[in-house]
Amino acid sequence: MFIKEVIVVEGKDDSSKIKQAVQADTIETNGSAINDDIINQIKHAKDVRGIIIFTDPDYPGERIRHIVSNAVPGCKHAFLTKAEARAKHDKGIGIEHASLEAIQQALANVYEVSDGFNSYITKEDLLAFGLLGGPHAKERRSKLGLELRIGYTNGKQLLKRLNMFHISKDLFVDTMERIIRGENDE
Repeated sequence: MFIKEVIVVEGKDDSSKIKQAVQADTIETNGSAINDDIINQIKHAKDVRGIIIFTDPDYPGERIRHIVSNAVPGCKHAFLTKAEARAKHDKGIGIEHASLEAIQQALANVYEVSDGFNSYITKEDLLAFGLLGGPHAKERRSKLGLELRIGYTNGKQLLKRLNMFHISKDLFVDTMERIIRGENDE
């Protein structure tokens, strides 16, 4: 699989693993020590080829994703779940621990942020499906993040992420109805 865009990752181990899974170029942020030179490289790469941000599904990875997204608007995003990014015999979580198939799947399902989106999900939608403050809220947010491949978020960040990735209200409702049906079948 050839990836046209340049993939932004955290470090050398991530680059190495991605290059085993797909044919792609990477830019390494060197963890959260992102400096102006790296941001400028990412901006240039975005203008020339496009960017996919692909960071670990943990706090530092989400922080890096946020920094790059804010500095370089219009990037695409790829996500791994924590389960996909966990080594079988290690406590580490990261792209470098994921299977080649999980990396390929994540890169096949990138989310692109674009202008002109008008099907926003509201806080009331989240409340209606018990995603905020209810007894099953955390579990439902986790399942929703897995289903939509947008990663896990807390209640405050969920609305922002759903709208940032232009998840349509129809897709959101269909996915939540499936999740709730699954809970009722258990």
